[in-house]
Amino acid sequence: MTSDRLLASTDREEALSRAYVQAVAADAGYVVASLDFDRDGIDYVIKAGGRMRPSLGIQLKATTQLGEPHEGHYRYALKRRNYDLLREPTQTPRVLVVLALPQDEAEWLTVTDEELVLRRCAYWVSLTNLPETDNRTSVTVSLPAHQRFDVDALRDLMEQSRRGTIR
Repeated sequence: MTSDRLLASTDREEALSRAYVQAVAADAGYVVASLDFDRDGIDYVIKAGGRMRPSLGIQLKATTQLGEPHEGHYRYALKRRNYDLLREPTQTPRVLVVLALPQDEAEWLTVTDEELVLRRCAYWVSLTNLPETDNRTSVTVSLPAHQRFDVDALRDLMEQSRRGTIR
């Protein structure tokens, strides 16, 4: 069977991570703005209404290699550049969101008359104020398994952004 795909697997992972964040934000009632250039380590900015009009910067990643949590945390190798950008304090808080996908690409997405299913989920972590590193290429970050990026988590992150308390 020949393939007419234009996107490599990594491109598809990225596209699905974008769709995931957009779906979560839409369900929460928030606006998602994509950035044309990744000069600041941010792929999306999510904006909410209400008092203070909070915003949240999102750096998106996707992987089929997240594995199982160890002692309540997933481990993810993040490029040093992204680590450095995400650890700097900013007026608009930033978080890393990592979408875990099944290893089998055929399981990533299913569409039926009854449902649209994107398998697995994403986890978030704030790297603000983490220490500098001597690593040259990547830094292994810890993603708490309880910090699933879903509608409730996004609403809580926006409330923290409103108060200036995301850590």
